[in-house]
Amino acid sequence: MRQGLEELRRKAIQDIQTAKDSEALNQIRVKVLGKKGSLTTILRGMGALAPEERPVIGELANRIREELESALEEQSRVIAEQEQNARLAREEIDIFLPGRKMKIGHPHPLQLVLEEIEEIFLGMGFTIAEGPEIETDYYNFEALNLPKDHPARDMQDSLYITPEVLLRTHTSPVQVRTMEKLWPNPIRIIAPGRVYRRDALDASHSPMFHQVEGLLVDEGITFGDLKGVLTVFAKKLFGEDRQVRFRPSFFPFTEPSAEVDVSCGCSGKGCRICKGAGWLEILGSGSVNPMVLRMSKYDPDKVSGFAFGMGVERIAILKYGINDIRLFYENDARFLAQF
Repeated sequence: MRQGLEELRRKAIQDIQTAKDSEALNQIRVKVLGKKGSLTTILRGMGALAPEERPVIGELANRIREELESALEEQSRVIAEQEQNARLAREEIDIFLPGRKMKIGHPHPLQLVLEEIEEIFLGMGFTIAEGPEIETDYYNFEALNLPKDHPARDMQDSLYITPEVLLRTHTSPVQVRTMEKLWPNPIRIIAPGRVYRRDALDASHSPMFHQVEGLLVDEGITFGDLKGVLTVFAKKLFGEDRQVRFRPSFFPFTEPSAEVDVSCGCSGKGCRICKGAGWLEILGSGSVNPMVLRMSKYDPDKVSGFAFGMGVERIAILKYGINDIRLFYENDARFLAQF
């Protein structure tokens, strides 16, 4: 048994000194000193020894146990120090390396155009008004001189929630709500916001897009005032060298009505943006229909006004030469980085 204990000691010391990591060292501890370890197995045979040999073997076993525990503790300290040094080496930071530049976001072209439009009209004394995107049929249509049987309703394929509630098809309801709220005071507002129609998404259509409506109501307002305001707007947005023209049109909520065009940057030579026409249609406008004024309690015999509306996506497409409306909604970083 003495020989077995000495051999156990020699082999265990050798294994402990060659252990490379904490896990291997712990396995040696269990293998040698555990409840089912080699030392315990040998000591179970002490019952077969002569009584005078038992104290000698017991003392030897205890001395070997202490020696092995000391060796395990020392090797554990050495391995812990080695592992810490290795970890610090892996985590070492070269403070002289150049820093990594953080990627920053880019303003969205729609936001750029919307902010520019707002800035132009704020500079002309307009204020910004907002309203709900979920509207009643009354504010979206009837209060704008579009009764339920009006054929112009077919021009806007609407998204109804109930027979009387829908997602607004334009921001014109904000004009009606503002007139009701501010009556009988003068009004000079623009109403930017999202609008919705039952359109399939393709290169030129989207079921959700953005509009900016404008409204001015006061005494003595004429169509000439409308032309002056929109001419200043178009030149500030597209350039002082651009020409502006008004073409007769029809809208139920304005009378007379006009489409507004701005000359293309190709100077009339024809390009893919204007499709060879030399002009770009940018918005619709007109003098406020007396019926609309009357429904909001304004007296059309005492006051008059004008209104206009434009699609922000269309303005952005014309301003930046973009050929697909879907690019605005796909959040492609390569596209956004250009603005």
